[in-house]
Amino acid sequence: MARRRIYSVNSSGSNELSESAHIPLDPARITHIALQLLSEIGLKELSMRKIADALGVKTASLYYHVKDKDQLLQLLADRVCEDMLWADASLPWQEQILYWGDHFRKVLQSYRNSVELFNWNYAPGYGRLTQIEKLFEVLVLAGFQDNQIPWMASMLKNFVLGFVVEELQHSVIPNVKEAQLDKQSGNHQEFYQHLPKERFPLMIRLGTYMTNSDLDNEFRFGLEVLMEGFMTKLS
Repeated sequence: MARRRIYSVNSSGSNELSESAHIPLDPARITHIALQLLSEIGLKELSMRKIADALGVKTASLYYHVKDKDQLLQLLADRVCEDMLWADASLPWQEQILYWGDHFRKVLQSYRNSVELFNWNYAPGYGRLTQIEKLFEVLVLAGFQDNQIPWMASMLKNFVLGFVVEELQHSVIPNVKEAQLDKQSGNHQEFYQHLPKERFPLMIRLGTYMTNSDLDNEFRFGLEVLMEGFMTKLS
């Protein structure tokens, strides 16, 4: 079993082996480090070699625990899904969906670049499948037709993923604080107000709403619009 040497720094500044000199390599450690790297470099740049380097082991050692990158992505998505919570099943289905959406959004925000995991084409693991199963259950018990439920679940998932991608665009800009974003919003408003009125009357009129979005209310509004559309399909 591959192990990593861990060094501690003593008071004189020299390196020495700590008491935990040999920590076993396992899927949980691999997943933990891989999620850290995902946050730093994104899915496209994530590789088994970079994970091995971060763990201080040879790349071949990883394959005793993870078959290939597709299985690694399964493990990462399953780990993210472990943080998902669901509302009380006795609540109306609409409230359960709103709770699911709010929490899914927060979980994705807490794992930078994790949206990419859910857009990658690979066979999902049991953790992710469990979340899909639960979403199906909510829609089944609400009374929707079987053939429509996968479509509805996909629409809900894609809305959350797309929303998070868009709202995180600002957060990836280094050292951008809320005050700076407010200033940026003001600059955008000024830009819209100086557009040619005869050509862009609606851009000028709606500019304030385009630049001062209340993201929480906008997100909930989107989910509610989807669910209102779904309700027209209830027999």
